[in-house]
Amino acid sequence: MVLGLRLFTERIGDGAGEPLLDADNGEELMHVQPAVSIVLGNHHPEAPGTLYISTKQLVWLSDVDRAKGYGVDFLSVSLHAVSRDPEAYPSPCIYAQIETEAEDDDDESEGLDSEYNGTLDLSKITELRLVPSDPSQLDALFGIFCRCVELNPEPIEEAEEEHNWIFSVDQMEDEASDGEDPEWHLSQNPTISVGYSNGDHDLAQTVLQLQINDQRFEDAEEEESDGNSGHE
Repeated sequence: MVLGLRLFTERIGDGAGEPLLDADNGEELMHVQPAVSIVLGNHHPEAPGTLYISTKQLVWLSDVDRAKGYGVDFLSVSLHAVSRDPEAYPSPCIYAQIETEAEDDDDESEGLDSEYNGTLDLSKITELRLVPSDPSQLDALFGIFCRCVELNPEPIEEAEEEHNWIFSVDQMEDEASDGEDPEWHLSQNPTISVGYSNGDHDLAQTVLQLQINDQRFEDAEEEESDGNSGHE
C-alpha cells in the first residue's frame, strides 16, 4: 500500500462516472455524498464534486472533469475530526491528517513544495478538508467516515506481534506454577495490568520475583512482630 493522497482517475459509467472499486478483494461502497468540495493542504478549494466512501478508502471525484479525482486509503488517515471553528476554516468541514511517504515532513514543506511549476505534488499533502455544501450533513458524514476508519485498523508488524505482550493474572499464575516459588502474591484486581514488554520475556520473571520477594519481606515482618509481642 502506498501511503498518502493519490490521483484517482479510474471511473466507470457515463457522465461523471463512479470510482472503480476493488470488489474482488471485498471493497464495498458505503456512502455517496454529492456537492462536496475538497481542500488539499493550504490550497484553494476545488469546485464541488462527489465524495465516495468505501470500506477501504475515501475518493473524491470532480463532477466536471473526469481526469480530476483524489483518493486516500483509510490506513493513511492518522487523524480526523469535525471542524466548525471559523478561525480554523471559514466553513464547517471534516478535517483529516494524512501520513505520507515524503522524507521531508517540515512544517514549511507543504506550502513551499506541494506545488512545482503549477503541478500539485500529492506526496507532500498532509492535510485535507471535506466541505459539504449542506453543513447539516456534516455529522452523518463524519459518522460514516469514523466507521470506515475503524474497519481499517493499523496492521501489527509480525516482529512486533511476537515480542509485545501483556500478561494477565491467570498467565502469571501459570508461570509461577511451572517452577516458581509458590509463596508469591498478585493483586486480585483483574483490571490492573501486570507487565508490559517490547521484547524481553525475562521481564515477566522479574515482575514475579519482585512480588515474591515483597511477599516474603512482608511475612518476615509479621513473624518478627509476632515474636516481639510474645516477649512483652
